[in-house]
Amino acid sequence: MEHQAATKNVRRYNHYTSVLNVNCIHLRNPWVTVWWSAAFPGFGHLHLGLYFKGFILFFWEIIINTQSKINLAIVYSFTGKMEQAKEVLDTRLLIIYLPVYIFCIWDSYRLTVDLNNHYHLAKRERAAIVPFRMNAWGINLINKRKPAVALVWSLLYPGLGSLYIHRLPSGFFAITWTATIIYFSHFLDAVNYTLMGKFQQATQILDPQWSLFLPSIYCFAVYESYILAVEYNKVYKQEQKQYLEKKYQQTKRILLHSKDCEK
Repeated sequence: MEHQAATKNVRRYNHYTSVLNVNCIHLRNPWVTVWWSAAFPGFGHLHLGLYFKGFILFFWEIIINTQSKINLAIVYSFTGKMEQAKEVLDTRLLIIYLPVYIFCIWDSYRLTVDLNNHYHLAKRERAAIVPFRMNAWGINLINKRKPAVALVWSLLYPGLGSLYIHRLPSGFFAITWTATIIYFSHFLDAVNYTLMGKFQQATQILDPQWSLFLPSIYCFAVYESYILAVEYNKVYKQEQKQYLEKKYQQTKRILLHSKDCEK
């Protein structure tokens, strides 16, 4: 209700504050969004704040990739084992996979350009920003956060940086899927064998099909939490500016006007 009242008389706005999340439209480089969609379908849309579409495309990538053994074929190809790559790759699923993969890249570029245009138009309307939300489920407020802290938490475990900046949907999503991928890839077992110097056992136990997902998830979590922490700080400053202008500059104008009338 509070957000609806704040945006009642405006056509466009760039910020939405809820108990679970702060979603905002800010200027983005379309080619960066394209890169994230190419690295992992769904990440480009999550970067734009399109959770529903991003989560569905992420699930699609996990299911089709694991069933068609695309990552395993990539590993075999990079190590010169071309015949093994051909044997493990399911070409029927690969043909289904490619159109969706290309669509993710194209759609993320298109949406980034459209949202950048929307940002410029909405900025002129100066819609009010709701700085605080609270209900029975939780509390959320717009305040300054340190981007470096968000980066460090994401490096320790993907998703923690998103929780730090109160981006709960993507934060818990990243935490859950990182744990799932680490479990199926036997990544921690491989690390344990590596620390003990048992490199052959570490290589044998590590599942390349699942472990190849980890670099994309780690890098995206670090990048996303850092960039959003910077952008949320800008939203905080913008809300403070709006409040001070409304609270004090208008009062000063009224006082000056009343003095002029008395003269």
